[in-house]
Amino acid sequence: MSALLSSPRKPGVPAQDAIPGLTAAAAAAVFGATISDIATPTRCAAIARARQFAVYLHHVALGESLSACARLFGRDRATVRHACARIEDMRDDPVFDFGATILERALVAHRDLALALAVATKKRGAAR
Repeated sequence: MSALLSSPRKPGVPAQDAIPGLTAAAAAAVFGATISDIATPTRCAAIARARQFAVYLHHVALGESLSACARLFGRDRATVRHACARIEDMRDDPVFDFGATILERALVAHRDLALALAVATKKRGAAR
């Protein structure tokens, strides 16, 4: 779980790996938690739901594999699969589904912007 609170991007690391806290921050904001709360192993229902949503967003919006999400969040793959299933069940509520869709799109846009900036910065550095 320490990867969630890790330091800035290292050279050669894809931008989506450099911002793992983005999905945690988004989920924390939705559920009224903090990134630190999500990083703790507590099973408190509110914190666990925020963590499940963060895992779900990382898998669905950022396209990470279940195994990669499990490593990032310090869980096993079955737990990540369970978290995603729980959030998918919550999406049966149209209001939650609408909010989740908007948040997914925002995260994808943020990821794409970060990747574009990383490419532009790399090209600019190579031109010097």
